[in-house]
Amino acid sequence: MASIEEKVENLIQSKVEETGCELYDVEYVKEGKNHILRVFIDKETGINVEDCEKVNNAINDILDEANYIKDSYYLEVSSPGIERLLRKDKHLKQNIGSEINVKLFKKDEEAKKEYQGILKEFDENTITITMENDKKIERKNIAQIKTIYNW
Repeated sequence: MASIEEKVENLIQSKVEETGCELYDVEYVKEGKNHILRVFIDKETGINVEDCEKVNNAINDILDEANYIKDSYYLEVSSPGIERLLRKDKHLKQNIGSEINVKLFKKDEEAKKEYQGILKEFDENTITITMENDKKIERKNIAQIKTIYNW
């Protein structure tokens, strides 16, 4: 069965594209007492407040009609940011050669819980980053992957 995030993504994909934006990701989380549906959008020229408003208006009614989320929730539409989470294979593919930060669920055999390096490659089970040497990391052990922007 598809997750709420997958259902919402499939539902709103074409509507987001009609606004001239790309659907980057969808995240459904509970923070405190609140449920939040976050829709991350992107485009080559960057995202502004008007883009967020346009997408919000385009997807609000279809989300209500589909009624995938039974709890009351807040809808947030935003850019994924300069330092963005890489949660999907398409995100990893777009960032081959980029500097990334990888956080693990628990310390690995080197007693480390975090790595930083250049994303070299990935497959279904692992990602490889280049530091001094190549480091292969099991994807099941990864809590978060994020791009790094060098200010």
